[in-house]
Amino acid sequence: MDMSRLDLNLLVILDALFDERRTTRVAERLGMSQAMVSYSLAKLRVAFGDPLFVRSGNAMAPTPLAESLREPIRRVLRTVREEITREAAFDPACARRRFTLCLSDIGELVFLPRLLAALRAQAPGASLRSVSLSPPDIRAGLADGSIDLALGYFPDLQDGATFEQTLFTHRFAVLMRRDHPLQAAPMTLDAFLAADHAVVTQEGRSQEIFEQHIAELGLARRIAFQSPHFLSLPLLLAGSDLVATVPLAVARAFAQMAPVVAIEPPLAIPPIVLKQFWHRRVHADAASRWLRGLVATLFLGRDPSMDEVDPIFGSKPGRIAPPAVEQESAGSAR
Repeated sequence: MDMSRLDLNLLVILDALFDERRTTRVAERLGMSQAMVSYSLAKLRVAFGDPLFVRSGNAMAPTPLAESLREPIRRVLRTVREEITREAAFDPACARRRFTLCLSDIGELVFLPRLLAALRAQAPGASLRSVSLSPPDIRAGLADGSIDLALGYFPDLQDGATFEQTLFTHRFAVLMRRDHPLQAAPMTLDAFLAADHAVVTQEGRSQEIFEQHIAELGLARRIAFQSPHFLSLPLLLAGSDLVATVPLAVARAFAQMAPVVAIEPPLAIPPIVLKQFWHRRVHADAASRWLRGLVATLFLGRDPSMDEVDPIFGSKPGRIAPPAVEQESAGSAR
């Protein structure tokens, strides 16, 4: 008897025959035709070299060999169901897993505080690791499993192997020192463009949205300082007449670190669309689904930087100071 090519589905049919004793009932139970059940029984008989089931009145009775196979077959099928094909469970309360997130420039400011608090409450044994990588390295990390999720603004991750979910949109603010001359006079678009600007240049990051928008509008301004880093801005702005247009979360954080203020931009700027990204290889993974669900629960349709009353931006959640005079042609940031 050559069992090397025995189809596991045939054992499912044989197991059903032990209970039903009729090919018609087996066909109904398994959702297949009676002819297919009869064909499968014929293959089983050849494989085992035994009739296995013989006619007995209106039913079929197992042969002694079939009877001896009943429990071993059920053990095999139970093992397949419980240990191989069952969905892997993930219990956050008992998890000791480290999740690795790739975060964009504003990701750590926007996502991490609430995400860490939720993780501490729901999965106290789990931990987070944050990394910052180039778009090609992010794609590779999602594909090989070294990154669980990418959170933030990553326009280069849109490909056939990556799933994405839009969480919310985020706006920009203009940052300057508290006693800046633009604070004493209406900040018109012309006054804004005439100021000395500090620009953070990071390829593939949210700052590009503003820079590309300025270029598309054909607006010229004086760039007095460029850097690939945000962290140099607070002290530079506090000690100079430089202004910088940055994501609101960055502006709020810097306003608590240095004597700087955030002003509503005097022109409409496309918002930053923040998403979560994951690879299709973990789309059905229980731990990944739990983490993505947690992120969605915390942030879907909700920009956390707009939630809290802020002593710098006023009592209205997420409010930043408007320009003293709005330009009809400029509009306002959203």
